[in-house]
Amino acid sequence: MRRPQILVAAAVLFLAFSIAIPTTHAAEDHGFLVIVYKDGHRQTLTTAQVERISLKAPATIVYKDGHHEKISAEIDRIEFADSTFATTTPSRSHYIGKWDVREEANGPRFFITLESNGNATKTLGLPHGTWTLVDGQARISWDDGWHDVICKVGSRHEKRAYEPGKSFDDQPSNVTEARNTEPKPI
Repeated sequence: MRRPQILVAAAVLFLAFSIAIPTTHAAEDHGFLVIVYKDGHRQTLTTAQVERISLKAPATIVYKDGHHEKISAEIDRIEFADSTFATTTPSRSHYIGKWDVREEANGPRFFITLESNGNATKTLGLPHGTWTLVDGQARISWDDGWHDVICKVGSRHEKRAYEPGKSFDDQPSNVTEARNTEPKPI
């Protein structure tokens, strides 16, 4: 009579450990996912911010805060990165806010605002665009054909501008300092 009770208790303990261990392990090892596109660029997301990725055309990232981001490029693969990746790469929330930038080195100042829903606005030229996080950089595509990147370089930030017809892989048309007017503590 005692033997079946011991077997049941052992089975319950085994089941509890087998459920708990993979969940803990996954949370520690897979803090980030990297979407690698067929054209070679990468988009880094924290698993904490993503609810799901729908691969039906058009592919869509659904964030836990409820907003959706359509993926216009073809996905090659999705990779998982460990938590050490976080110390070298800013997250999406790092870039949300109003950025003070210049058109060119000594050019006029203007503002770029990056919203959590992927929308971007600027106070120079056609004001609307969209943005996404790729390899720890905010990549902005404007309706007027220009593309900008806001990225962290050491302890400061830069805005790299690409004229219409250039891609993010080309040399930028100009590079200026960028300053977040609404910095958030880390």
